[in-house]
Amino acid sequence: MATISPTQYNSCDAGQCDRSWPGLPSRAWSVSRTNRPSPIVNVLPNLTRLEDHIRDRLIPTDFMRQTALIATRCIWAGAAVLLATGIASLPAQGPEGGRTAQALFAALDTDKVGTLTRPELESGFNSWFTAWDNAHSGTLTQPQILAGISKLLPAPPAVKPGQANTFNPAGNSTPITVPQAAVDAMMAALPTAPGTKPMHERRLLVMAHTGAGGFVHASIPLAAKAVEALGNQGRLWTTTVSYDAADINANNLKNYDAIFLDSTTACFLDDPDPSVTAARRAALLNFVRGGKGIAGIHAATDSYHTDCLASEAAATNGSPGLNIAALVLAARLVKAADKDSDDTVSRQEWTALADDWFQKLDTGNTGKVTRADFVAHFNSLLPPPEMRRLGLESKPVLQWPEFNTLIGGYFKFHWPDPQLIYVKIDDPNSPLTAMFHGKEFEIHDETYTFEQESFSRRNVHVLTSIDYDKMSPEDKAKEAHPRTDGDYALSYIRREGNGRVFYEGHGHSDRVYAMTPMLEHLRAGIQYALGDLKADDSPSVK
Repeated sequence: MATISPTQYNSCDAGQCDRSWPGLPSRAWSVSRTNRPSPIVNVLPNLTRLEDHIRDRLIPTDFMRQTALIATRCIWAGAAVLLATGIASLPAQGPEGGRTAQALFAALDTDKVGTLTRPELESGFNSWFTAWDNAHSGTLTQPQILAGISKLLPAPPAVKPGQANTFNPAGNSTPITVPQAAVDAMMAALPTAPGTKPMHERRLLVMAHTGAGGFVHASIPLAAKAVEALGNQGRLWTTTVSYDAADINANNLKNYDAIFLDSTTACFLDDPDPSVTAARRAALLNFVRGGKGIAGIHAATDSYHTDCLASEAAATNGSPGLNIAALVLAARLVKAADKDSDDTVSRQEWTALADDWFQKLDTGNTGKVTRADFVAHFNSLLPPPEMRRLGLESKPVLQWPEFNTLIGGYFKFHWPDPQLIYVKIDDPNSPLTAMFHGKEFEIHDETYTFEQESFSRRNVHVLTSIDYDKMSPEDKAKEAHPRTDGDYALSYIRREGNGRVFYEGHGHSDRVYAMTPMLEHLRAGIQYALGDLKADDSPSVK
């Protein structure tokens, strides 16, 4: 098995070290300097990339309504960056940690003298408890704490159109700039082995539009460029890239042999006019069922399993986005205060937490805590959040189940980038896996899992999957409700009517597009969808 040590992975510049699989050119593992993991990876196991989880694909709609947060499920870029660099720890020296600590201090410092006494801190906590216990039950739940904390913390700025690494409230119809270094690394990794000769001239439509509230992956334009470059090699196909969902219509699709769903996310074909939505959906289904193809990567399966109508209404109404700092802080507060592990916080537990805070902050036993000390030491007051305690996984809202069946499943959870995944080859005899030479390999990326009922080998022909037995217990534990069958497919093909569907789950990170075998795998999948590469696509379990 080809292995990259952490030292190699962090020190190798593109083309300067050998990351090849046996029998493959060394550039198969070339990674651009800009795509190397930074030191922030050390905080990611605690963080689990919350910015990619926190939307109503994971947070139940009724939960969000309780907390007055049924909004756009969007995350501003600054929050996403802060989350990725350690908001799980809420470092006081960071902007988000500083804002959180400053806001809490201001709420507690009722006499506005710039210091807190123990009675003042306990009184503030007590008043919060009374205000947030709207059911007068004598306990606080996490949603109640979240609702209260959200009113104390500053709201995030609005998302800009076309902003990458955000949950865009109106979706994304704007081309995103891709770093030239990432493009150069991808071009350097293009396969030298030729693809399958097309039966005739082929045309491929890359759909790069994301639906309302969908996460706009920064890798979308790089994936589009990779698809275009692969097609140009040997004139396998010509590529048209579109960020406009209106291009999915019966008349326009006559010009194409296949559609590539480029991390489309959310309800990417929907329109405020239901009749337009229905026409687009019918055009897509008729296109593939009539004998053409669909290829999808990464977030193509993060589509049509959320409340599309709620997302669209929120975008139209301009509702505020979810306050990520408040969500993380609420989870940490519950974890710290809930001593009897009943998932609620009693007034006694809440008061004890306030007392514990003051004891930790008043290190000089002066009876007072300054604003500077509160902000500087705030991070030490609370434990990091637990994935399970965040309670982010929820039942899906399926408003186009035919698409969910077509694409093979829908998103439930992902391990954070750069999670180490052991990839096994389920069908070593397929021409779509020939580039792997039947050998298991390792990859670092954001890795999706499917909701249990949405994915089945009775519906797809699995090409590659996670070697789940090789994952550490700690990594397995990050998923709140793992599949009972331990079956985690990564890539597969299937028939849809007279047409063909290919899907590859990886592709979140730019580094994936600098791996020659993965580019070859993607090329083979597209050629299968186009109809030029024949392969056994019968269900893996009959």
